[in-house]
Amino acid sequence: MHVHEDPAGAAPGNGAERPAAAGGPEAGQPGGGQPGAGQPGAGQPGAGQPGAGEAGQPAASGPEAGQRRARIRAVRVSERKPISAGRNLPAAVAVGCFLGALVLVTLFTIKVTFLAYVGIVVIVALWELSRALGTRGILLPLVPVTIGGAAMYTLAYWSGAQAALVALALSVVVLMAWRLRGGAVGYLRDLTAGIFALAYLPLMASFLALILARNSGARQALIFIVLAICSDIGGYAAGVLIGRHPLAKAISPKKTWEGLAGSVAACLAAGAILLPWLLSAHVWQGLVLGAAAVAAATLGDLAESMIKRDLQIKDMGSVLPGHGGILDRIDSMLIAAPVVWLLLTVFVPGH
Repeated sequence: MHVHEDPAGAAPGNGAERPAAAGGPEAGQPGGGQPGAGQPGAGQPGAGQPGAGEAGQPAASGPEAGQRRARIRAVRVSERKPISAGRNLPAAVAVGCFLGALVLVTLFTIKVTFLAYVGIVVIVALWELSRALGTRGILLPLVPVTIGGAAMYTLAYWSGAQAALVALALSVVVLMAWRLRGGAVGYLRDLTAGIFALAYLPLMASFLALILARNSGARQALIFIVLAICSDIGGYAAGVLIGRHPLAKAISPKKTWEGLAGSVAACLAAGAILLPWLLSAHVWQGLVLGAAAVAAATLGDLAESMIKRDLQIKDMGSVLPGHGGILDRIDSMLIAAPVVWLLLTVFVPGH
């Protein structure tokens, strides 16, 4: 990033002057041993600035001059620096490998164990969201949200999308009744938070359950997870190595356009390889799937960053060393799940 700042000395005629060293020669005498001494503009009367001496008068000295020199040293040099991603990389890699190993073991042994694994992750994420909302005085009805979300998620796997939709509707009804006992103050606020939590976590996770329930569900779920990982790793690597231009500085200053390009490249490559290899689809379909997945994953990252900025918190939690909270790691997956489910349904029907 470039930081454009004025140099430590103004052009002649603007009333500013370069600071003189404490105990230095009089202003206006050339060759005073300080940068800029004897140059045009040095020794000109200051525009009402404290310590700015008249021509032929001693320059400011003592604590005042020291403060002025400290201000000059505090000016950062204009330069272009990479944007740091700010992670504890060894811890992040170790935790990522462990979680990935659990995915492979559960996914390709007994699919129900993978279903349970994802369900636990979603419950922990709901707990993190509840704590984060609590910092702003929003009381998430965690018990009915957790029970209703678990019903949506499991019914999506065992009974399909319609059953999950019925569970969502009934969960909203239960939320409205549950919150009545809390009084009128904050009723709409807390009820809205509960409905948002249901839609943001269990509903989105239900699309992964729908993917898993298919004949080739394990392979399709693997494609979804690999695409999400590629989006994260590709963006992280490119952002750290060559990231220069912020993608959305007001939302997430560490995300860059170069990082987005890395995510796009990684997801396109993964989609073009995995979809033909695992599901006998066309390469162009893999490219479309990769592009759609990275777009949704990026939206998920930015949306969660906006939520954290609104709540004025840095991370949703701290249960994963090097990553933050569970929700900080699955934010991109949540939004990508319905997109990947839809495209897989269109591209490989009957699998």
